[in-house]
This record gives sequence, C-alpha cells and structure tokens, in this order.
Amino acid sequence: MHPVLTLVVQRIALGLLLLLAVSAVIFLGVAALPGDTAQAILGQSATPQALANLRTEMGLDQPALTRYFNWLGGILTGDLGTSLSNRTDIAAAISQRLGNTLFLAGWAAVISVPLAILLGLLAARYNGRWPDKLISGATLSTISLPEFVVGYIVLYFLAVKWQLFPSVAMVFPGMGMMERLNAVILPVIVLVLVVLAHMMRMTRAAILNVMQSAYIETAELKGLTPMRVIWRHAFPNAVAPVVNVVMLNLAYLVVGVVVVEVVFVYPGMGQYLVDHVAKRDLPVVQAVGLIFAAVYIGLNIMADVISILANPRLRHPK
Repeated sequence: MHPVLTLVVQRIALGLLLLLAVSAVIFLGVAALPGDTAQAILGQSATPQALANLRTEMGLDQPALTRYFNWLGGILTGDLGTSLSNRTDIAAAISQRLGNTLFLAGWAAVISVPLAILLGLLAARYNGRWPDKLISGATLSTISLPEFVVGYIVLYFLAVKWQLFPSVAMVFPGMGMMERLNAVILPVIVLVLVVLAHMMRMTRAAILNVMQSAYIETAELKGLTPMRVIWRHAFPNAVAPVVNVVMLNLAYLVVGVVVVEVVFVYPGMGQYLVDHVAKRDLPVVQAVGLIFAAVYIGLNIMADVISILANPRLRHPK
C-alpha cells in the first residue's frame, strides 16, 4: 500500500476509535448526572408505581452497559432516539438545528479564514513595525475576552445603542438569504472576533519561520518585492501549519457556538443542547454531544490528511 494511503487509513481508523471512546465517555457522563429523569418528568407528586412504569418505558431499569449498546446500535442505524421531554424524534429535531449551526459557522469561516490569512501576511510583512503591533494587539484583545463578554459588548453597541442590527438572531424556515444574513450578522461578528487571532498568529509565525530559509534570500536578491516574496514563495511552504490551525478553528466554530447561540437566542445546536440540559433530557444531550464530537474529530482528521498531502516528509516517511 502507498505510504500516503497507509497514513490516511491510520488517521481515519484512529479517529473512529476515538469517536467510539468519546461515545462511551458521553454516555457514562450523562448517566452519572445527579437526579432522577423520571422524577424530573413526572414531578415530585408522582407515585412510586408511576415512576417505575416510566423508568421501564424509557429503559432506565436496564443495566447501563445494555443501555449503552442499545443507544450505540441505534446511532449506527441512524436512530438517535426519542426526546423524553416532548416525545419527538431527535434526528428530525436536530436536522434543522444542525443546519442553522452550520449556516452560522459557515459564514463565520468564510469571513474569518481569508481575513486571518491576509492579516497574518501583513503582520509578517511589517514584522516588528506598527502594522504588526496594531494587528497583533487588536486580535489578542478580542481573544483575551470570553465569548459571552464579546457577545454582550457587540450586542450593546450594534443592537441596543446604535440599533444597526437585531438583538435576537431569530431564523425560521422560508426566510430569504438576505433576511437570514441580517439576522445572524451579530453572532457571526462575535465568532469572527473570537477565532481570528489564532489563525492570524499561526499564519504570521509560519511565514516568519519560512522567511529564514535560503531560497527566500535568493528570491529577495532577485529583486522581488517583499510582499511578492511572501505570497509566492513563503506562504505556499507555510501552508501545512496554517491548515491545521484553520481546521481546529473551524471545528471550534461548529462545536463552540453554544455560548454565542445562547447569548443571541439563536435556534441552533447549542441552544437546543442548553434547553434540554435544563429539562434533563438525556437522549438529546447524548445525541448532540456525540454529533459535536464527530464534527470535531472529523475536521481534525481532515487537517491531518491535508498536512500529509502538503508535506513531502510525511508523504515519504523513513
């Protein structure tokens, strides 16, 4: 088997094993939560017989190992289970919510990735000078604040004080594209501010590291402009670490939107998870947690594969 294909298969196999381990951790963690689900649903006035009947109906009277394998088997067949709070199919409820989260994260990625690379190139071009200090200081100031603080600052100025955009990011089926974009612009701004610094600083560091190479000095001696040297010679050879950090931040955009969605009351996966944690709806918590883990692991595998394809030393390991 070709070395590249072997490495790719190994990464995928490790990712699947990690996802299996994560599923066990999620199930055990949710099962260990204090309180009684049946009691939370029926209330404190429920009779012991009613509680026992509901536990039997939900399968809570079975051993934990049996419930785990039943849950895992359902997932492999596309059955995420039934919500305990409203008895609806979890897969159907998640499909729309997941689409909303991907829409939000997708637009944040479309803006943040090119902007971070451009700012990283500019910071490397003017290394140690005022543009570099300004870009680094501005991006680090946003990453130093928690997401909810950035969210409330953006919300106060752009929605409350200046009334430029809606304070609640409410979307629903049938909305036009421009209406949806107008509704999500504030959470998109917050996500861009949160992830921009990581990608910008990695781009800057990777390019500055490559700029120490001999072939860069040769390109400079040919009379090429500094920006052309960076764009045509340094950046293509610094793309592997940049791709890794971009993929990690894309994973964060999908799985780390919980706080942002709650701040802006956005009907995505994060808001859905928080609502059902409050209701102690364990099947929903397990399903959403596993989907978040699958997205995060999948994007990390993709970053590894791209790094393998972009790095000759990984394509031809000794």
